Amino acid sequence: MSRDLDPGSTIFFTLTIDGESLGYFNGCEGLSSAVEIEQHQEGGNNGFVWQLPTRVTFSTIRLTRPLTPDTTKVAAWISSVTTGVKRPTAQIAALRADGSEVARWGLIDVLPVSWQGPSLDPASPAVATEVLEITHHGFTD
Repeated sequence: MSRDLDPGSTIFFTLTIDGESLGYFNGCEGLSSAVEIEQHQEGGNNGFVWQLPTRVTFSTIRLTRPLTPDTTKVAAWISSVTTGVKRPTAQIAALRADGSEVARWGLIDVLPVSWQGPSLDPASPAVATEVLEITHHGFTD
């Protein structure tokens, strides 16, 4: 199959905050939005109900990866919130195994919501993973 026709089998994702990379992630959930609808029943017209858009909401995004040295960049970003809330822009890019880009999403007014580090238990050895959740005010070009 030609690379131009590849449907986008992604292997990993990158997260960039105001141009600074926070590294590669192998899981990304929550790239979604929903339009809230208000129903309006018009008097004298019983054939249908108007479906009017009211607002767009965006879900939090959950990024996961094995523990890497880039974890310190995530910790620094989260710590910066204590000195004043600054809502930067972000980019999430979905990449193929060869590093070529499948898709990119720009995010407006990004803020870290939570970070979860690895469970370090010698009784159950597993890959040490971290989870970063971020929120945003919408998508941009």
